[in-house]
Amino acid sequence: MEIDGVVDKPDVVGAVFGQTEGLLGEDLDLRELQRTGRIGRIQIAIRSQGGSTTGEIVIPVSLNKTATAILAAALETVDRVGPCTAKVILEKLEDIRGAKRRKVVSRAISILKGWEEDISPGTEEITTAVTKGHKVSVSKYGPDGLPAGPELNGSSEIIIVEGRADVINLMKCGIMNTVAVEGTHVPKSIVELTKKKGKRVTAFLDGDRGGDLILRELMQVATVHYIARAPEGKEVEELTKREVMKALQTQIPAEQALSLVQDKKTATRPKKYATRKSIPKSAEEKARSEPKEVEGTSPKRERTATPIGRPTAARRAPISVDEAYVSKIKSIKEAFKAVLFNADKEVMVECGVAELAKKLEEQETVPAVVFDGVITQRLVDIAAKKQTTLIIGAAIADIENKPSGLKLVTFDDLGQ
Repeated sequence: MEIDGVVDKPDVVGAVFGQTEGLLGEDLDLRELQRTGRIGRIQIAIRSQGGSTTGEIVIPVSLNKTATAILAAALETVDRVGPCTAKVILEKLEDIRGAKRRKVVSRAISILKGWEEDISPGTEEITTAVTKGHKVSVSKYGPDGLPAGPELNGSSEIIIVEGRADVINLMKCGIMNTVAVEGTHVPKSIVELTKKKGKRVTAFLDGDRGGDLILRELMQVATVHYIARAPEGKEVEELTKREVMKALQTQIPAEQALSLVQDKKTATRPKKYATRKSIPKSAEEKARSEPKEVEGTSPKRERTATPIGRPTAARRAPISVDEAYVSKIKSIKEAFKAVLFNADKEVMVECGVAELAKKLEEQETVPAVVFDGVITQRLVDIAAKKQTTLIIGAAIADIENKPSGLKLVTFDDLGQ
């Protein structure tokens, strides 16, 4: 894969699933193939250098030759990753079953040679019982058909994990009240489930950057009380029962976990432009004493005895923005839409968030942008060329360079 821009692994995953969805029908849909186990875990490795990204995608499949060739050809149709143009080329198809068969035959012969005793009576019954016990029946939840444990609906405690494999692993450990978000975007059904009265919600996430990203999104859109993490560099689906129980026993309040993730980001690299959430608690008094703050940010406040959950807009003073822009937020929120305004504060273009960068580049000037997504450095760079003075988004990423005349505001800042 060759990408004209800098992207992250979740962007590639979204492009692969999104641009092949519905292309080959239900039988060869990637999500359906993964759900039925006909394709394994998709492995993605990317490297960014000089403003462009290259990488490899490895997909283990259990399909016939014709279906495999069709799937490979479909992947080559992926031409965009996020806002960047991309090119995907099939490098090779490899059948690993032949080598495995030879290994199986060789090992079986050596086992038979060393086996001096007859098979004890009842072995077939034992094998059948063990096989049955190993099989796990995964339920579906909500209109999205999310993988879930069979006791999810009747339980007062909910454990949110990242994928189907995580649900299965926890079910093998005897934990049946689980549900998977299935990707980096948190589905609406999960958001509604976490807000039900009397539910205690724990997110059990991988110990990698992907887990950090999902944690940050969950805290923005859902009500999560506690966070449990797999050990650094490990995934929930890989954990043993002992590791699973230890991780759940050492869970911490969600706000504390979010603070640790933000502190880790701050410690790894310097920032020229800090978002509201990235200002550490220890800097509160310093932020109060300074006459000026970075526009669109506010210092993190000292924790008080408030209910556990994600921060609410009531804890911050709303920022003043023209009502013409604020009134548009309700219609685009959770709809993944973007709106471009002209100098008279009238809508000039309305499009999906995925098309925002392209539509923005097509215009000569765009005074203001309101969209249901994350304000990124790339979007800021494009807006600077279009004389944009205001961008309103659902959240703000790490911005290294921001023009002095550009104001960045989040929905939370406006009390939305």
